[in-house]
Amino acid sequence: MAADQLIRATAADGGIRAVGVISTRLTEEARQRHKLSYVATAALGRAMSSGLLLASSMKREDSRVNIRIKGNGPMGGLLVDAGLDGTVRGYVDNPDVELPPNAQGKLDVGGAVGHEGYLYVVRDVGYGYPYSSTVELISGEVGEDVAHYLMTSEQTPSALLVGVFVGQDGVTASGGILLQVMPKAARDEALVATLESRVSELSGFTPLLRSGKTLQEIFGQLLGDLGLVILPEIQMVRFDCKCSFERVLGALKLLGKDELLDMIEKDNGAEATCHFCNEVYHASSDHLMQLINDLQEATV
Repeated sequence: MAADQLIRATAADGGIRAVGVISTRLTEEARQRHKLSYVATAALGRAMSSGLLLASSMKREDSRVNIRIKGNGPMGGLLVDAGLDGTVRGYVDNPDVELPPNAQGKLDVGGAVGHEGYLYVVRDVGYGYPYSSTVELISGEVGEDVAHYLMTSEQTPSALLVGVFVGQDGVTASGGILLQVMPKAARDEALVATLESRVSELSGFTPLLRSGKTLQEIFGQLLGDLGLVILPEIQMVRFDCKCSFERVLGALKLLGKDELLDMIEKDNGAEATCHFCNEVYHASSDHLMQLINDLQEATV
């Protein structure tokens, strides 16, 4: 199994930008952390790959992208937070939802997410106010919806293929590719048509990974005769959450003295679970008493 990684490439004298990501291990980690069903694993895995692909074009090291999908399906919604640094985390509202396969015999991500609803994308460029965009879902299949966002909100002709293969042994293939036609090449209708044709001929992304193809080979298949240049840097990507016990204590402190005393009396402490990674933190009554002491000292 190839390591989780992201690579970048260009073609057509810089007229085409290509990014590819393998996210198999991080999707499996998310599946285990959140105890995800098959269809929830596929939905979150596709969204995490999409987040990493979108974040890859940002400039500042601390830039991040949030993708929130809120559909009318039984899974509810999902939220992904991905960074230019290659870290990603995420969760779904109802992780145990399972559905029968769709008409193509594949995991019914669209049915789980819902065909109606909204995709919200927030780009935090590392300074100033984040940029936010909202588009309606067109299928709930995640990849098509993110590509629709790129076309409508960023006016960039884009092809996005994301996929997850999950079986009894967990996630064995996950990742995606993003191809974008830059403004200077978008007027070349023949180039755009060639790209669309080749992407449509692919049977999906995960079959290519499962057949043993590398990202470099997949790019070669798509763009090899169009002046493909694969950039040398290979970026490692991983599931990573910034939560910590200190942050949990900081959040508990905001509840105030009376609420903390109530927790000590009723529960002999407090328990908090991080939405993003499902890590559980336990604060003892001693921890809570220290918070109360801190609050009292601050008011003296």
